[in-house]
Formats: sequence, C-alpha cells, structure tokens
Amino acid sequence: MRFDGRKATELRPVLLARGIADFAEGSCQAQFGRTIVYCTASVEQQTPRWRKAEEGGWITGEYDMLPRANRERKQRGGNRNGRALEISRLIGRSLRAVADLSRMPGLTITLDCDVLQGDGGTRTAAITGSYVALADALAWCRDRGLIKADPLLDSVAAISVGLVNGQALLDLCYEEDSAASADANFVITGQGRLVEVQITGEEATFDEADIQRLLALAKKGTAVLKKLQRQALEMPPLRQGD
Repeated sequence: MRFDGRKATELRPVLLARGIADFAEGSCQAQFGRTIVYCTASVEQQTPRWRKAEEGGWITGEYDMLPRANRERKQRGGNRNGRALEISRLIGRSLRAVADLSRMPGLTITLDCDVLQGDGGTRTAAITGSYVALADALAWCRDRGLIKADPLLDSVAAISVGLVNGQALLDLCYEEDSAASADANFVITGQGRLVEVQITGEEATFDEADIQRLLALAKKGTAVLKKLQRQALEMPPLRQGD
C-alpha cells in the first residue's frame, strides 16, 4: 500500500481545468493530487531578436513557485534559482517538440507556470497543463486570423515515476519522491515518442531493466493524461472574459 493508498500503477486524482484565466489567451490549472500548477499562455505578435523570420514563431516557458507553495517559505522576487530555470527550459523544449513553428510566423507564445502548491511532480504537471493552455491559445490565434494551419502536430504530457523499496511507482507524491532510490520524469508525446527522459539514482544505482519498468509505467500514465487533455479541450472554457 502506498503512502496515499494508491496502487503502484495509479495516478493521483488529476484535474485539468481549461480557461481559468479571463485575460490570458490560453490557460489551464493542472492539479495532480495536492500539487497545483497555474498555467497561462500569452500571445505576442513578435519573435525574439535572434529568431529569423523564415524560421517561424517561438514557444517558450517560465516556471516558478509561490513563496508558500511548499513546506517552507521561499523568498519572493529576485533571480530565479537554477532549478526554476532548468524547468522553464524543459517546458519550452517539450512544447516545441510537438509544434511546427513555421505555421506561427511572427508570433511568440509564453507559457507561465506558477506552482500554487507543490507535493511532488510540479514540472510534469506544468508540462501537462501547458499543452492544454497552448492549444487554447492557438485556437484563439486561429479565430483571429493570426495563423492559418494548426501548429500542433501531436499532444505532449509528462509524468514522474520512481523506484521505492524496489517497486516501480507511478506519479510520485512528495513522500515517495523523498524515499525513492531512483526517480524519473518522462515527457512523452501522444504517439508515444519520447521528448525527454530524466532519471537519477538517489544514493543508489539502477539498471536497464529498471529503466524499462519505469518507461512502461510512464507510458501508461501519459496515455491516461492524453485522454484527460483531450477531454479538457472539448469542454467549454471556464473563463467569462475574452
């Protein structure tokens, strides 16, 4: 029995609430158990200076945590730490992997992911929710004639997995992540292709068989998340504004 009573192959309760922000072009609140990440997509009709016009538009991510999102208060403001920057880049890479940027010339979409509450898996919740927010923003662009063809070629979601007491577990909460001998984050497209794999041994080692176990579990988890993303995008947005 796991810390919160789940089976080894069971996700925490997941809620993807699309269109929660009145003013953002796209938005989604991603909740994985007690982890809550607020994702907004902002559209700008310009591209970074280093980006050539013929290369198309750009998609980027920004990640941070509210001061009391975690068990101890984090200082507000100032330079973001290395972890936040690393996760920001991961979010951008994950979304660009499933987008044809040539179909959004002259546009930049920024995904801001703010952790309201962290209980493990904040980066994976951010990526999963950001896909919904991005799809919402691109629909906004199509409705206004800013793009002609949908840049999204596939969906993308992410999930954490780990080895705890020799058992492979899906979607780790904080207590499980802290106790894991190896923990991993998998970013996987809707077609089952890998975007990024992060596996770390925590004062322990792992072998190829362990990696295969974790990958199989992650693919099962992201398949469920893909369905939840599709359902969220089929629902009317929660926001009242436009």
